[in-house]
Amino acid sequence: MRRSVEPEQHLSAPVLAAYSYCETVTGQQARNFAYGIRLLPAPKRRAMSALYAFSRRVDDIGDGTLDAAEKTKRLEETRDLLTRVRRRDVAEDDTDPVAVALAHTATAFPLPLGGLDELIDGVLMDVHGETYETWEDLKVYCRCVAGSIGRLSLGIFGTEEAARHSERAAEYADTLGLALQLTNILRDVREDAGNGRTYLPADDLAKFGCATGFHGEEPPPGSDFAGLVHFEVRRARALFTEGYRLLPLLDRRSGACVAAMAGIYRRLLDRIEREPESVLRGRVSLPGREKALVAVRGLSGLDARGGLRPNLRRRA
Repeated sequence: MRRSVEPEQHLSAPVLAAYSYCETVTGQQARNFAYGIRLLPAPKRRAMSALYAFSRRVDDIGDGTLDAAEKTKRLEETRDLLTRVRRRDVAEDDTDPVAVALAHTATAFPLPLGGLDELIDGVLMDVHGETYETWEDLKVYCRCVAGSIGRLSLGIFGTEEAARHSERAAEYADTLGLALQLTNILRDVREDAGNGRTYLPADDLAKFGCATGFHGEEPPPGSDFAGLVHFEVRRARALFTEGYRLLPLLDRRSGACVAAMAGIYRRLLDRIEREPESVLRGRVSLPGREKALVAVRGLSGLDARGGLRPNLRRRA
């Protein structure tokens, strides 16, 4: 059962300040997700910002310049914060605004906080230099760092319709997270290689002659790099198709938020498909005006019941 959400005028000044901080972090750093989050009503928008700010902290530890031992220590300290949130042991005047905002969100919405433990587990895989032999192996990582966020978001988005189909809704949210993460992996192939990370499955790399990795703006000699990218794009598209089955289970504005966030990544995927080697020359991105257009289409592309209109089904 959904918990009641406090009206904004009933929130204390420290809680409002904590949420304001998280919304600032989201606006400045969530270059794609922020466009969807803006479509939500204030309580859900604040909650999603708290979730993003915590996730951003975890990611920043994993991507930082500290050695592996110190990263592990800090990630476990962050896990300790989750324990405090579960125990409702975070005071409103705590000096950590992310802790205050997340603690309030966890009382206002039925957040499956174990998903944030999964996120930490996934970032620890990065810290420990995990590699992935098969897609099944990579899916474990993607579910930790992205599928978990989809399931957590569902706790904020959730409606009575989603509650009636909770198991399927969670599966669709998880699958959509996998689609977004695989798109991220394709987009960041060169950047990740420069940081000593390889996410694409080793058997896929070997199949297309890319086992030597990516070390510059040109594909490995003799490889079928375009074939590799198109293979992964098809996989991502299948995940998007399955994940989009979540949308009719959400209310209009929550569905619009998801459609906007996923739509931005679908357009990134289109660009990568058209010009596979572009990911070796730099990060593929969309201009702000195109992201805004996708967000508007997400809001207008849903009917009153949350179902997809044909134009949104063709291109989110």
